[in-house]
Amino acid sequence: MTSYVNFGSEKMDKFPDVTWERDFRQKIPAYKNLCLISAIFAFSVGLTIGILIPLMYFNNYYSAKNSSTTSQEDEAINSSAIIRTIFLNNSYGYVNSSKPLNVYPTVSFVESPRSNALLSDNGYIDDGIYWSQKVERALPEGYRGQKHTIWSDYLDKAVAIRLENGCGRMQNRLVTFQDGLKGCVRYRQNTDQIQGELFSFYLAQILKLPNLAPSAVSIVDLSAPLWSNLHNEIASAQWSSNRPIVLTQFISNLNSANIPPVFKPLERHLNKFDVMNMTKNPLVDQNDLLKNLVELAQWSDLIIFDYLTANLDRIVNNLYNYQWNVNIMDAPAHNLARKSDSELLVFLDNESGLLHGYRLLKKYEIYHSILLDNLCVFRRQTADIIKKLKTELNIGTLLRDMFEKQNSASVKDILPTLPDKSVKILNERIDRVYGQVIKCESIFSDT
Repeated sequence: MTSYVNFGSEKMDKFPDVTWERDFRQKIPAYKNLCLISAIFAFSVGLTIGILIPLMYFNNYYSAKNSSTTSQEDEAINSSAIIRTIFLNNSYGYVNSSKPLNVYPTVSFVESPRSNALLSDNGYIDDGIYWSQKVERALPEGYRGQKHTIWSDYLDKAVAIRLENGCGRMQNRLVTFQDGLKGCVRYRQNTDQIQGELFSFYLAQILKLPNLAPSAVSIVDLSAPLWSNLHNEIASAQWSSNRPIVLTQFISNLNSANIPPVFKPLERHLNKFDVMNMTKNPLVDQNDLLKNLVELAQWSDLIIFDYLTANLDRIVNNLYNYQWNVNIMDAPAHNLARKSDSELLVFLDNESGLLHGYRLLKKYEIYHSILLDNLCVFRRQTADIIKKLKTELNIGTLLRDMFEKQNSASVKDILPTLPDKSVKILNERIDRVYGQVIKCESIFSDT
């Protein structure tokens, strides 16, 4: 039988020593007194701490509140907490005060540097939201005005000798010219995809983005010198005569391009604090750091460009499919490539822009907004052009004038200009990008 002690009875089994029992009973009141004294002492200490600490906190708080200036670091951290709630609260970046602030766990403010001073010293960010001249000077040259003109003039006299599979899907073809140069031909049954490719190219020129290869519109005309040698190949490709095509300069030495970590789901933001954290990493070589920042500077343009055009076939494709495949953000980005000899990011296949993408905004706008709402570092030139498009310039007039001046009468007879509905939506999206720049200025600007 198990031994036990029952303090509520006179009988104590297995303990026959009544002297022990009597001594124990006599000590119980003393134990009770000791417990009571300990409880009173603990309560008193806890009460004292509970009163003094809040008093000290509020005293410091109101002292700081009444001071004439506020720490820049404190302001920066509070601002960062606001910006990092973007998209966590809702899809469009406006903070819902009924929900708690969710701060991204990947950015640490454990140390206490002079944030603005540090960013000014390292030379990578200007005025809190712009890539510095140090980054701008390191950007690859890419494709700018003169190169586009040279390509258009070349096509006026070019003679094609071979047409073969390549340059993407469906009825696209790789064309080789008499002198050995090559181009990519985009053929589509839907005229709006040709319009989308062409007017997205024009928009990139207005924004002075060097990331799109030179392109021009032509007509499939078997009697023209350009196509006269390709009767059989055109028949094999099932191209119809008298159809518009976009002919883009072929670019060699292209590799796939991945989505940078700062734009993947757990982070998905880029502001000056993210750049600061990159520059603070002692394990990163300065040359590698600048190379990474040059890539991010091009991404800041890509995010704005894809938002304006509502391009479905690039990052939105990854974001949409993330709900079924969490690893898709680690896969190469669609229709984005990097030139191995210059680190230039090339924005390929923009046919869904401005028309097809606009018709699907109700379904995909949430994905278009994700990256824009979390972008707070811009190329100054791009931001300045957006501001001018908002306040001074008419984007519809600019695009239509380019279309009129750069195309022949035969092209304009077949291919319509950008419709009014698309111009209206584009203006609304320019307003949205302008608002994002202004919001970032108010939160992150050093001035």
